[in-house]
Amino acid sequence: MFSESNGALSAEFTFSDFAEAFAFMTQVAAIAEEMGHHPDMAISWNRVSISCSTHDAGGVVTDLDRVLAARIIGLAP
Repeated sequence: MFSESNGALSAEFTFSDFAEAFAFMTQVAAIAEEMGHHPDMAISWNRVSISCSTHDAGGVVTDLDRVLAARIIGLAP
């Protein structure tokens, strides 16, 4: 689901409508807060785009990003 390129893990998730997409983003935000590691996210009606990289490590993918991505995949429909 996530692909690695340009120093980030990125994925796009599609939902039936805006409400489902927003609910998913809210769940991702809760995990990010719990982990203290925050991805870049964008929403466009029924699509959520997520990009994970570790800014403190110079904008590269670290194990923390991989753990976050795995947890996000666990939420996906």
